[in-house]
Amino acid sequence: HNAEVEGSSPSLSTINHQRATDDSSPSGAGLAACPLVAHRLRRGIEASMLRSSQRALVINTYTTMTSKEKMLWAAIVIVLGGVGFASYFYFNDRETSGPPQAEVAPPPQASAEPAVLNPVPGNASADASKPLPALAESDSALAEALAQVFGQDSVAGQLVRTNIVRNIVVTVDNLPRQKVAVARRPVKPIGGQTLATGDADSGEVVTLDVKNFARYAPFVAAVHGADVKQVAELYFHWYPLFQQAYEDLGYPGRYFNDRLVETIDHLLKTPDVAGPIQLLRPKVFLEFADPALESRSAGQKLLLRMGHDNAAEVKAKLRELRAEIAGRKP
Repeated sequence: HNAEVEGSSPSLSTINHQRATDDSSPSGAGLAACPLVAHRLRRGIEASMLRSSQRALVINTYTTMTSKEKMLWAAIVIVLGGVGFASYFYFNDRETSGPPQAEVAPPPQASAEPAVLNPVPGNASADASKPLPALAESDSALAEALAQVFGQDSVAGQLVRTNIVRNIVVTVDNLPRQKVAVARRPVKPIGGQTLATGDADSGEVVTLDVKNFARYAPFVAAVHGADVKQVAELYFHWYPLFQQAYEDLGYPGRYFNDRLVETIDHLLKTPDVAGPIQLLRPKVFLEFADPALESRSAGQKLLLRMGHDNAAEVKAKLRELRAEIAGRKP
């Protein structure tokens, strides 16, 4: 103990003297009588004295170090300790939690089809006695069915008898737009040219002539005489072909009846213009002088050109038709 405090190591003579003392004492005699116990006791004393001498050497070496050397050794100890600490937790964490799990991206959400707002009756084409032909072979049968609703003369004089279903679908889709595909109209063009009053070259105000409205009389008469309930029944029966043609047009998953109702609502918003409608002829064709009218869709311009009374008749039938095909339960 004194050797550890004072920083000195006991000499070999001191150890030998201690052994002699132990052997000459009464207890030493006991130890001599038990060689194994005495041997272990001496080994313990020698190991304790060796550790004391090593501590003293470290203390003496540390006291002779410069301050820079002390800081260097302190840094080495800290770094080694930090590496050991981190290594312990890294490998221990791997053993307890297993290999790191790769992040799994959520599966992409499938784009839902638009909800059907105006479904047609579920048994629209369930009449087994009148099965539907293929779309490409439907013109003759559909023309005959239309003649029973609108009259033979009206169908013969106004209907384009080729690609009837596809032309109706294209026109319904185009009416709310700025232009209509003339070659795809299901009815024949209105005869004559647009009539106007006034000479723009003479500085007169050009307006839509009321005589122009008579050009639409045959068309409006066919609409007026149609039974809307029969029109709706015919439409429901043939609806699968209308739906097929609409999807073929580039609207897979979309519902044609919703588009038809949307087009009817758009046409019903055509403004009622009372009095003469002023026109311009910037190039070849006449245009509405009012930019608010000229910017209207092709369908609304058609109602404006046929005159207030004709447009009112067509709108009334459109309201009746909408009531038959919109908001029904499937």
